[in-house]
Amino acid sequence: MSETQGIESVLQLARPEILALRAYEHASWNGLERMHANEAPWPPLTAPCGSELNIYPEPQPQALVAALASYYDTQADRVLIARGSDEGIDLLTRVFCRALQDAVLICPPTFGMYAVAAHIQGAAVVSVPLREDFSLNASRVVESLQDSAPNAPVKIVWLCSPNNPTGNALSAESIDEIVAAARGRALVVVDEAYAEFNPTASYVKRLDDEPHLVVLRTLSKAHALAGARIGCVLAHPELIRLLRKVIPPYAIARDSAHQALLAMQPGNLAITTERIQTLRRERERMATALAALPAIRRVWPSEANFLLVEAQDAAALMAAAAAAGLMLRDFSGKSGLDQAVRISIGTPNQNDRLLRSLA
Repeated sequence: MSETQGIESVLQLARPEILALRAYEHASWNGLERMHANEAPWPPLTAPCGSELNIYPEPQPQALVAALASYYDTQADRVLIARGSDEGIDLLTRVFCRALQDAVLICPPTFGMYAVAAHIQGAAVVSVPLREDFSLNASRVVESLQDSAPNAPVKIVWLCSPNNPTGNALSAESIDEIVAAARGRALVVVDEAYAEFNPTASYVKRLDDEPHLVVLRTLSKAHALAGARIGCVLAHPELIRLLRKVIPPYAIARDSAHQALLAMQPGNLAITTERIQTLRRERERMATALAALPAIRRVWPSEANFLLVEAQDAAALMAAAAAAGLMLRDFSGKSGLDQAVRISIGTPNQNDRLLRSLA
């Protein structure tokens, strides 16, 4: 199948009304003095001089698009900036899933927003749980793709790697099997929110070969910009054009785009790389130390910036951490997780405080 045929088969999966939609025409940017967008002519009284907060932000800031394309080693026309990868999840669900007709496929335990976005859209959720070791059950996913068509066809397969909350990277062989089976049937979205903490190759490199493959990335984790809400969808240019029809016209706040652009500067990227290495070392140190504690039954391997542990008593573990002024995430009883607690890797000082509290 040629690339043209491949992307045509992908576009046929989208909602017809979105394909036919004429996108909102936002105010243009051409360097002239602005008297065309109904903006206030003065900046707000509380803003610093030169802030330009009275002017709408550029819908897709081109300097940031170029910087992210360079960082992710892809082309600028394959990048859509969104408010975190959460907005990417929402956009893809709304563009491809018809209410009460289509479905998405998830592999729990995994990131909860995939199912939430589907429920908001009125789409069904097909669940193929991970195996006991949290590996993908690729053959079951493929069977579900093939069996779903008579009822609610699966339009999106969500794969999170490294996976949240389990921390493990999904095997490339399993993902490849699903990508091959989904051609002409569904999108496969690989959520790489934690990719910087995992040395394996990104699926961005596969976008040229697989028009139905989409990759999500975010600056919230490794780049310390969770408060800025900057993520992106990486996909075939035709898919990006389709998503741009749906995203609000001025979604990316000017200050957030500025902070993201600063984060992409070589000097700052070098510091971020050092911090990532520190977090990875701390992750391994914490895994060893936690495994030795009587309060911990098990520590699962992780390729992310957190650890999932099985506690003897999750509630007691949460209470001990809270007494030390530290908040953890209780996953006990969810998606087959018994006494599981997720621990984000903090500073060495925070990590030491947690270990003392649990000891």
